[in-house]
Amino acid sequence: MRGTGLRLSVTLLTVIPWRGAGDDTAPGSDPDGSTDGSTAPPRAAAGAAMAWAPAVGLLLGVIASAVLLLADHPLGAGPLTASGLAVGSLALLTRGLHLDGLADLADGLASGKPAPAALDIMRRSDIGPLGVVTLVLTLLLQVAALSQAESAGHGRGPTALIAAVVTGRLALTWACRRGVPAARPDGLGALVAGSVRPVVPAMATAVTLATAAAAVAISAAVAGGQLGWTLPLAVAAGLAAAFAVQRHAVRRLGGITGDVLGALTEIATTVTLVVAAMGPPA
Repeated sequence: MRGTGLRLSVTLLTVIPWRGAGDDTAPGSDPDGSTDGSTAPPRAAAGAAMAWAPAVGLLLGVIASAVLLLADHPLGAGPLTASGLAVGSLALLTRGLHLDGLADLADGLASGKPAPAALDIMRRSDIGPLGVVTLVLTLLLQVAALSQAESAGHGRGPTALIAAVVTGRLALTWACRRGVPAARPDGLGALVAGSVRPVVPAMATAVTLATAAAAVAISAAVAGGQLGWTLPLAVAAGLAAAFAVQRHAVRRLGGITGDVLGALTEIATTVTLVVAAMGPPA
């Protein structure tokens, strides 16, 4: 199940193809977060995939950081352009599904309508004005914060980006823990809601925070604190923001959906990047 969960997490959360021998149940999902029942994975496998989400975030973060570094230094594109390319690479690697979920959730929650009507709005293929504004502001914040971190030098940009992408996927694992209901009887949310034991995201969070703190400590000892002090705080802030939005979505919609999960990913990523970019220049 461990190998299946990781493989399923990669294929579900990225465009990276990874099919194992005899794997005929790779998840089929569309932009609104629903799944095709004929290809949906077993619930246990889907839960394992959500448990592996932070590891997939690490993979995505490393790839996006490579884009950032390559564009900024050897190619000389500058921090702002390099940050835009790095954020764009994340959107390409994830099919833009998390961004689509963010826009849909913004439209649904802002409608002020009861849960069934709000869920219908979220399922539509079009995006309303508030969804567009939310997308634009989120991407602007991500690019601006990453550019600020990259401009500080000394590895702040790549470190902040990796921490943010891992935190965004860690928010997925927390949202799928036991006790969190699904808003619909079908779709991705129904498949993964309540499928992860709480100890899994708790341990993953502890490891992430410890790694962030260790990176800051090593930077302080080796380079005089060049990495800055905000990294562990940024991870905690990103998770806190995602948790607050998750609770609000559950109250308004009755549970989580695929769109809610995508929105939580982008919210946690954005807040982590913004906080990680704070602090005095190195």
